[in-house]
Order: sequence, then C-alpha cells, then structure tokens
Amino acid sequence: MTSSRAPALLLGAISLPGAGLFVWPFLVPGGVPDAPALALSLAAALALLLIEVGTRHLDARRLALLAVLAAIDAGLRLAVVIGIGGFSPIFFLVLCAGFVFGPSYGFLVGAYSILVSALGAGGIGPWLPYQVFATGWVGAWAGLAGLAWREVGGSPRPGPGAGPGRPRGRGEVLVLAAVGLLSGWAFGALMDVQTWVAGYGGNPTLGWSPGLPPATALLHFGRFYLATSLAYDSFRAVGNLLMVLLLGPPVLAALSRLRSRLSFEVVKE
Repeated sequence: MTSSRAPALLLGAISLPGAGLFVWPFLVPGGVPDAPALALSLAAALALLLIEVGTRHLDARRLALLAVLAAIDAGLRLAVVIGIGGFSPIFFLVLCAGFVFGPSYGFLVGAYSILVSALGAGGIGPWLPYQVFATGWVGAWAGLAGLAWREVGGSPRPGPGAGPGRPRGRGEVLVLAAVGLLSGWAFGALMDVQTWVAGYGGNPTLGWSPGLPPATALLHFGRFYLATSLAYDSFRAVGNLLMVLLLGPPVLAALSRLRSRLSFEVVKE
C-alpha cells in the first residue's frame, strides 16, 4: 500500500458507518436511534482527525489551517441566516479546501465546519449526524476531483514561474464548479433521508414506514425528493456553481500557495 492510498482507504473505512445511516431505512425495518447516530458521527470525525495527526498526514500547520477554515465556514453559516432556498455559503470553502488538499482534508473541513456551527447556534438535533457525513463527503468529492485533475489534466504549465502554488487556468475552476453544482443536489438528497423517515411516515405514496420493500422505499423516496426538494436544492446547487466561478480563482490560488508552503518531502539516503 502506498502512502498516497492510505488516507483514501482510511476515509473509506470511516465513511462506511456513515453510509449505513443513509441506507438503513431502505434495507431494515426500523429507523436509526438518534443518540447512537450522533455518537457515530462524532466518533468518525474525531477518529479521522486523530489518525491523520498520528500518521503525520496532518501536521500542526495544516491542523491550524483546518481550525481557521472551519471557524470561517461556521461564521459564514451563522451569519447568513436567511438564504435563498437551500443555498448556504458554507460549502464554498469546503469545496476549495478539498480540491486543493485532498479528500481526507476536505472531509475534515466539512465535518468540523458543521460541528462548530452547530455548537455555536445550538443546532444539535437528530439531523446533525447526517449533516456531518454529508458535508464531509462534499469536501471528499471535491478532493477526489482535485486529485483526478492534477493527475490527468492539471499539471502546471512549463516555463518560468510554474509551480504548484500558481493557478492552473480556468479548467480547475470549471471542474470544481461542476462538483459544486452536483454536490448541491447530492447533499440535499442525503439530508432528505432523515427528513423523509422522521416526518412523512403517513403518506401512502411518498412516505416511509417500517418494513417497506427496498424497491418500494426507493420509489417513495424518489417521489418525495422530486415533489418536495428538487427545486429547493437547485438554489444550493446553482449557488455553489456561482460562488466557485466568481470567487474560486483567487481562493484556489491562495490555498495552492499555502499547500506548497506547508508541504515537505522526506528524502531517504
């Protein structure tokens, strides 16, 4: 196993219990108890952080940057109380940080941004475990897109001044904007699982009830999402797209410069 694959495998292992939260209503008769779900999300975020620090994938400087990004994101979420539809500015830095620093770092920025803002606003409830994983995965998806961009089409241009800290043209912004657009809908669909189970049990065509066959449950959820959430989530998706297109170039360039300064290479003789 190469060192570059270890963080991805670790993130996958941490994400498996979280994925269980979202698929549980489609596979088993009952819902997930709130307290164990909250403990699971907190344990996953803390475990990933401690393992990243312990294996030195996350040194003191990157940890400090993580704290700053999470604090700024939490402040943005608390400041923008009234948004348009499902739009929230919290996703912008999560997307940018994940794209530049990788999937595990993006997951941590997303998860801790949600946790800090929830503590600040007193917004701790049954929805929080789902928010932690869903927002963390937004950062992880951006990180995977960033890795693919750097490996396939985003190598720095040769010539004077080329380097990892310089912006690499409009391509990376367009890639990240596409991720932001799609993640706006994906986040909404993931979050709707908890809402669907908790609040729409009595509807015979859209609701959830214990013992539904998996195919029927998926059909009901699809109808529920199209009827109640698609338009609402479209504001989030388009908002992510516009924020990345308008503000992405300078922020990506700044984070890329930070990444180059915070990176080091151990040379074995």
